[in-house]
Amino acid sequence: MKILYGIQGTGNGHLSRAEDVVPALQKIGDVDVLVSGNQSQVKTQFTIDYQRKGLTFYTSKNGGINVGKTISNFRLANFIREIRDFPAKKYDLIISDFEPISAWSAMLKNVPCIELSHQAAVCHPSSPKYDKSDFLGNYVLEHYCPARTKYGFHFQSYDKSIFEPVIRKSIRECLPTTENYFMVYLPAYHDDSIFKVLSCFDVKWQVFSKHTKQSYTRHNVEFQPIDNTNFLSSFQNCEGVLCGSGFELPAEALYLGKKLLVIPMKGQFEQQCNAASLKKIGITVLPELNLIHHRAIQNWLTITKPVQLNYSSNLDAVTEKIIVDFEHQNIPKPELTKPLFNLEFYKPFL
Repeated sequence: MKILYGIQGTGNGHLSRAEDVVPALQKIGDVDVLVSGNQSQVKTQFTIDYQRKGLTFYTSKNGGINVGKTISNFRLANFIREIRDFPAKKYDLIISDFEPISAWSAMLKNVPCIELSHQAAVCHPSSPKYDKSDFLGNYVLEHYCPARTKYGFHFQSYDKSIFEPVIRKSIRECLPTTENYFMVYLPAYHDDSIFKVLSCFDVKWQVFSKHTKQSYTRHNVEFQPIDNTNFLSSFQNCEGVLCGSGFELPAEALYLGKKLLVIPMKGQFEQQCNAASLKKIGITVLPELNLIHHRAIQNWLTITKPVQLNYSSNLDAVTEKIIVDFEHQNIPKPELTKPLFNLEFYKPFL
């Protein structure tokens, strides 16, 4: 069986999870990998067969999405060409981790496609949602990857189609300790903004920053560039983790039993929903990195019994279910009747 695995390259979480997903898929078929987007700092151990520009979201330096830069770097005609020209028909099955080129090309060329992503779980009606309505954010999550068959990963299994997180082999095999420092990963904040807040607390911080090229220390805050080896070492030995409310890093922190404090990215619907899920299981959530929340941060630093969840190793069972559904033809045929799903609709843009 010839399988294409499409991976979203915005952020580091998708590619980190793929380190375990790709080998699992290789047990059941001949796998090629497509990555679109260019905002990841992860160096993969597997071969990337296709690299595409796709759609990339850029973060600002104050905790949110840089809308101007995101829009200015988006080229609709190029995006449509990437979808049109991608050789989707080479594959028996396309599996998309919230990757739009593979999913849209499969839709347009009538190739079976499954979405296997955290975003699929976030959209599920059974999953916790952000208190405030966000029509646009919810719409983007539901239509960004137009596969009609969806399986998801979430912090808890809210439905039979939602699985527990994939915990990387490197995390499962590590021997965690609790040393006297806290690890920080907040890519949506600039170093100066992070230092302004964290320097007010009498603990040691190790910050991994995409804005940093060389390691340096200011008072009690150490800044390091993102490096897989150093990041893993810091993570497994820290006392706690302060990070955005993405998915992979918080899930791994829960697995290792680290103190966890999350700050959802402003204007990012998925992260707001993740924060709602984490809050339900007792994790400290802040709306922003600001000294207004000094007491909440101080209380978090003194937690004596962090939340720990013993996630099982379920990846082989997940991939087996996908193949069984595919072989039993439980994957709905694409709907090509709407103009949105017809390449003729886009010819004026090309």
